[in-house]
Amino acid sequence: MKKQDKGVLIEDLKAKLDQNTNFYLADSSSLSVAQINNFRRICFEKGIEVLVVKNTLARKAMESFDESKNFAELYDSLVGPTTLLFANTANLPAKVIKDFRKAAEKPLIKAAYIDTSIFIGDNQIDALVSLKSKEQLVGEIIGLLQSPAKNVISALKSGGNTIAGLVKTLQEREN
Repeated sequence: MKKQDKGVLIEDLKAKLDQNTNFYLADSSSLSVAQINNFRRICFEKGIEVLVVKNTLARKAMESFDESKNFAELYDSLVGPTTLLFANTANLPAKVIKDFRKAAEKPLIKAAYIDTSIFIGDNQIDALVSLKSKEQLVGEIIGLLQSPAKNVISALKSGGNTIAGLVKTLQEREN
């Protein structure tokens, strides 16, 4: 591969790393052609982008970032065959890998970069699967914030929508 071609690949990879806040480094070596094609198809259907990269090019792309994205902890994971998985939902690649491994022993998770947090090793798969998406967390927070308001509204309704009814309801709660 020519030096110019490598430069283009590094820039493309750098753009992908910059655009995605969630990505996984995985080892899918030793999978048969049929298995890797099946894995890629599943990922495509779920909206996960799969990219096989040379470790040196991935490292150069990662090293080009300043402190805003610090990938230094991932460098040790860039050994052997590496597959990058990019997804909008943080736990989706882990779920796909865990489900796929019911029929095959790989892919293995080398590392994951999730919103500036780094997970190293395949032993982190259960933690990665249980991560909640931003939408789920926002929904839970909104639900928690709405709970006290719903209690006040139900207390007002039970008291006949009057101030006296509210005072009576509050007195009964204290007793």
